[in-house]
Amino acid sequence: MRPPSYKAVVDEYATAIRSGALPAGTRLPTHRALARDRGLALATATRVYAELGAAGLVVGEQGRGTFVRVRSGYDGLEPSRVLPVPRTADLSFNQPLAPDQGDQLRRALRTLASSGDTEALLRQHPPGGHRHDRATVARYLLDRGVDTAPDNVLLTSGAQQALDCVLRTLTRPGDVLAVDALSYPGVKLLAAAHGLDLAPVPVTPTGPDLDALDRLCRNRPVRAVYTVPTVHNPLGWVLDHGQRQRLTALAAAHDCTLIEDGTYAFLEASPPPPLHALAPDRTCYVAGLSKNVAPGLRFGFAVLPDRHLRAATTQLRAAAWGAPGLITALATGWLADGTVTRLEARRRADAAERQRLARTALAGLAVTAHPASYIQWLTLEPHQRPDRVAALLAAEGILVSTADAFATGPHHPNAIRLALANPPLPELPAVLGRLRATIESIAP
Repeated sequence: MRPPSYKAVVDEYATAIRSGALPAGTRLPTHRALARDRGLALATATRVYAELGAAGLVVGEQGRGTFVRVRSGYDGLEPSRVLPVPRTADLSFNQPLAPDQGDQLRRALRTLASSGDTEALLRQHPPGGHRHDRATVARYLLDRGVDTAPDNVLLTSGAQQALDCVLRTLTRPGDVLAVDALSYPGVKLLAAAHGLDLAPVPVTPTGPDLDALDRLCRNRPVRAVYTVPTVHNPLGWVLDHGQRQRLTALAAAHDCTLIEDGTYAFLEASPPPPLHALAPDRTCYVAGLSKNVAPGLRFGFAVLPDRHLRAATTQLRAAAWGAPGLITALATGWLADGTVTRLEARRRADAAERQRLARTALAGLAVTAHPASYIQWLTLEPHQRPDRVAALLAAEGILVSTADAFATGPHHPNAIRLALANPPLPELPAVLGRLRATIESIAP
């Protein structure tokens, strides 16, 4: 009897995992056991698990084996949002909204409807936006310490498109992109899409290991460094002035470009100067209004040095042209009238209160967080595997993200990330209490 093709074995496992016949956290046979049981060569068995891993269905842990991966939380791609019970709390995404923002939108739309030239909202804007809209963003960025001319601002459909545009401009397939060993999952997706070689930089409690980054740049041709210096996702750090100076000095010494992600920077009330202020000719700054205003607004921006503007505009034109006129009008209107600034102040106060409640509910656990952010990084005990924890929480109606979504290298910490923005504030302590009880119920 001929052994099954490796594709047939892959399909069999994939079907069992997707149907729930093999639930999340299930330990699969070793590579040798799979090869023996299915009559495969060892290399073929390894290929089976490699394909399942590439599909996001299993995860291998060095020295521990291969496990069915939890797919109820954010796994770096589009997650499965179907839970075995009604969802009670989504701690996998931050989608903050203030209670009155629906009314705020109605007022803004009425204002736009009564403006002089409503047809202008339906016309095609130039790639990167009209200069007067870019000027509005440039004025707003002054309060963040980013001093730039309007011509250096490109408007995009969200910060992710801004990051995509910058990476398309700076890199080519095969280029090396340095990135924190734990970082925003969206950069992993873009690196894979553009064929970039992600080079993880070890992290410390206060920021990236800059000595390790220096060694990396000495040994490999690093094209760019993606960094989140202010309210890091997922670790919450804020680099001090000395760290920022050294980071910009390293970029200059090794002739690479810094990509500064300022998405969560508004949550730090008094941050040090951004990297862009220290090295404007070597820094591309990206951010948007999804976290400080509304996740569905999809309005972002990139600030680029003069030498990259033409190429970036071409890349933006090729990809999606930029932000739509109606969205741009809403966003720049709220930037100009102070709505964004007021919302940011409310977000900071709300995030600080949520962190206070979370510190109380999770006291004694290994939590890392910025004191006024919507993110907590929870390191688990060795016997509490992240995928198993996430699966048990999903059975309770609670979604979380596991560490592998944020890991840019082969090492995946034994941790989960909690996004605190979504549950109603009065419900958050009870949700976190249930989360704690579930985690602590896992016996060694």
